[in-house]
Amino acid sequence: QIGAGVSLPGVVAAKCGAEVTLSDSEELPQCLRNCRRSCLMNDLPHVPVIGLTWGRVSPELLSLAPVDLILGSDVFFDPEDFEDILTTVYFLLEKNPHAQFWTTYQVRSADWSIEALLCKWKLKNIHVPLHSFSADKEHLAGSPLPGRHTIEMMIISLARSDGT
Repeated sequence: QIGAGVSLPGVVAAKCGAEVTLSDSEELPQCLRNCRRSCLMNDLPHVPVIGLTWGRVSPELLSLAPVDLILGSDVFFDPEDFEDILTTVYFLLEKNPHAQFWTTYQVRSADWSIEALLCKWKLKNIHVPLHSFSADKEHLAGSPLPGRHTIEMMIISLARSDGT
């Protein structure tokens, strides 16, 4: 999981039996400590937590084990980070061509889009309709989230040479 924050998606995946590596920015040690705490509180002391900064090639990024799935929960928050995120994702997908990046995206402004960056990095996007898993309601599980926000889920992978 990239941009793990408190690592809920990664912890859930690990509890379901997935082999998980959690990451957040090496420049945010508190986030990395929160990831480790989440793992310990959920009886997952074996889950590795590493510092990866988007857009930066580091020894930790280069030495990552092969992956099938990359999770990103609300990583597309600040448009200044969009290209760095996709640079890192592109690197991981090039290293693991069969892998996919599953992410959510809250539309915060009509002026912010990742479409041009996906094209630039030769990535394709499959939109996952929220209604396909009953997540298109204004209130979910008794929570006011997502409310009236526009949330999108997408699966990003390498585009083939023909652009598909």
